[in-house]
Amino acid sequence: MTPNEIARVQDYLRRTFGNDRITIVPPPKRGAPIEMLIGDEFIGVVHRDEDEGEVSYDLHITILSEDLPPASAVPAGGAPKAKPTR
Repeated sequence: MTPNEIARVQDYLRRTFGNDRITIVPPPKRGAPIEMLIGDEFIGVVHRDEDEGEVSYDLHITILSEDLPPASAVPAGGAPKAKPTR
């Protein structure tokens, strides 16, 4: 990804998630993973895909089981249901 693409994807993610602490870190060398952080916490990697002239960006989020709350801390029925969007 070019520096311009990184800046545009970072801006998009910040606006979409309402979080200015999101940072897309340029890789130290070409071909290395492009990391997404919130503050100093690693969240996942961003990949650029080009197919038949169309460009898209994939965000792969990694959740370690050790980072999850204990099952007893999750309310019965799991997370609240999302409200339908129009």
